[in-house]
Amino acid sequence: MKKIEAIIRPYLLENVRKALIDLTITGMTITEVRGLGHQQGHTEIYRGAEAHVDFLPKMKLEVVVEDKLVEPCIAAIMQNAHTGRIGDGKIYITPLERVIRIRTGEEDAEAF
Repeated sequence: MKKIEAIIRPYLLENVRKALIDLTITGMTITEVRGLGHQQGHTEIYRGAEAHVDFLPKMKLEVVVEDKLVEPCIAAIMQNAHTGRIGDGKIYITPLERVIRIRTGEEDAEAF
């Protein structure tokens, strides 16, 4: 099992979500986050004053998948979150030792 975390542009979340559902991945966690990377923020005018916004809004998507679904999941995220511009985000893949469903005590693949 692997945990896939993707940091993506907020307006592309729905496209990514639909692509993952098409892969039968229905369990996911979405978090609104702010981050700083190569984009280095941007300048906005707020009440007539110029302000530099360092941390940009992003969405963090987390899914846990069986090993056989890792590559299709990555491909779905890449295809639906890619714009070709700085700030498209990142995908992180980490191994999971154990998953437990709290309600039933089921573990690993049965806990999905």
